[in-house]
Amino acid sequence: MHFSVPATSANLGSGFDCLGLSLNFRNHFSITESSEQKIKICGEGERIIKFAENNMFVKIFTKVYTSLGGDSKFHFTFHNKIPISRGLGSSSAIIVGAIFSAYKMADFIPNKQEILNLALQYEKHPDNITPAVMGGFNASLIYNDDNGKNQVMSIRHRIPNSIKAIIVIPNHPMATKKSRSILAKQYSIKDCVYNLSRSCVLSLAFSLNKWELLKESSKDRLHESQRMETFPILFNIKKFALENGALMSSLSGSGSSIFSLCYADEAKKLERKLRKNFPRFRTIGVDFDNDGIKLEKG
Repeated sequence: MHFSVPATSANLGSGFDCLGLSLNFRNHFSITESSEQKIKICGEGERIIKFAENNMFVKIFTKVYTSLGGDSKFHFTFHNKIPISRGLGSSSAIIVGAIFSAYKMADFIPNKQEILNLALQYEKHPDNITPAVMGGFNASLIYNDDNGKNQVMSIRHRIPNSIKAIIVIPNHPMATKKSRSILAKQYSIKDCVYNLSRSCVLSLAFSLNKWELLKESSKDRLHESQRMETFPILFNIKKFALENGALMSSLSGSGSSIFSLCYADEAKKLERKLRKNFPRFRTIGVDFDNDGIKLEKG
């Protein structure tokens, strides 16, 4: 069977650990029964030996698959487009892809809410895993159910084709764990209210297509500056994007990619300008995704 899972951009500035959206920039993988387990990686990560020898996807898949009563062996083929450690949800793609496909290969119909809740065992924050599963723009939170288990509550909104994403992807990776370790341990009430107010407006702006509100409502005081200070050119990329037609620009996840959003008819122009002014980095224009993880034909 063939599956795909989208890249994601989380936080979106003010929505630290709770807002995220899905990008139509996908990792594809196929799974077929085999007499022995085999792993083939193409694209991102294909030259990293440990990814084949100690594959996180296969480990999660095997754990979930056997818990569902499966006992077959498989040949896994990965066609990876999502850059690793660049803040575009590569880890979330692995986690939700492994769980989803394990259910399918064990002849269960994957329930997306159940997939999302299981993913919390491997990812503590829902801002990336939720859009990877659900697609679209998502606000999410974690709560304890009646049995004391962590669950994800989320709300999703479709993203129209009138806007598009421009992603600048540096060669410089930023590991999420290290990036989080540099953040402040305490925040002032003033800074918390600053982010809360803006994340609320940002969510409504997406739901009402009020794109002119994004620039202000995506501003942050909790995480972006601290992370970007470890790689200062990111400030220049963000500033340049906003001065050249971006409706908003933010650090994607924990970095190092910069996510910008613009009107679709201005996307090519902004993409060209960013590519010209930051030639050492990769710049791509992508549509938004409203499907999340899905089964592919063929």
